[in-house]
Amino acid sequence: MRGERAMAILTYDEVKDKASTLRAMTSLDRDELEALAVTFGETWAQQEEQAGREASKGGRPPQLKGIEEKLFFILFYLKTYPLQEVLGHLFGLSQGQANQWVHRLSAVLKAALERQGCRPARLPEEMLARLADEELQEFGIDGTERRIQRPKDDEQQRQHYSGKKKTHTLKNNLVAGLVDRTIKYLSDTHEGKKHDKKICDEDGIRTPEGSSVYRDTGFQGHEMAGVVIYQPKKKPRGGELSAEDKAHNRLISRVRIVIEHVIAGVKRCRIVKDVFRNTKEGYADVAMELACGLHNFRTDCRLLEY
Repeated sequence: MRGERAMAILTYDEVKDKASTLRAMTSLDRDELEALAVTFGETWAQQEEQAGREASKGGRPPQLKGIEEKLFFILFYLKTYPLQEVLGHLFGLSQGQANQWVHRLSAVLKAALERQGCRPARLPEEMLARLADEELQEFGIDGTERRIQRPKDDEQQRQHYSGKKKTHTLKNNLVAGLVDRTIKYLSDTHEGKKHDKKICDEDGIRTPEGSSVYRDTGFQGHEMAGVVIYQPKKKPRGGELSAEDKAHNRLISRVRIVIEHVIAGVKRCRIVKDVFRNTKEGYADVAMELACGLHNFRTDCRLLEY
């Protein structure tokens, strides 16, 4: 009837048996999604209880029925990053309802990934404490930028303008294991103008003593006590690198390329690949943490599989 909202168009049941479609929509396979749904459901129930909300006993049925449907909704949003008006239409919601569900379920997913042990550390001390319980491996460190809409404020424009990307960006530094390919540390989200080395200096990023770290020339001058650092040698001004230096740089690049692959894995979630549009304060950082946590979750699942 005219004026009534149609039933949800897109549901988990419709796509769960379509492997390639489900992976394109969520970045996860069915077994992975349903395994995560167990922790997601426990976290949802805990947060609902803490908020004093009880299960609905009447009235209009919920727009997103069941835990798997809720998880599918937030994964679909992070992976495909549609306009919220489009998201609402696909799931039978208004734009306002879609917005509310995005932020509510993002908090649940963030906590669920932490319970799974997939959330990257956000403090250097936290990372070192976790790594103390893991086998020592080589690490890579790199910065990654993502575009944002051009700020209206002149000062914000200057702060977020990236000379490297020639556009307005946000920036994070990541530390990843080069063997297990998981993200160990995610820095705070900074304006695109800030240099990679300065972020490292301010955050005090370091890895365990005796470890090896591969990085690019953007971290020139940043030191870590007791750590072996492998970094390409810069071409001298007005000169050329020797054949030996070029060969050495190629060897470093072959190892360091792993962290580039890790960042590409994070950016499977288009919310951290496309121009970031959300305006809620702090959500840019939450989105990056969720994308990193999902990368770690996928990596852990697929390492176990193989």
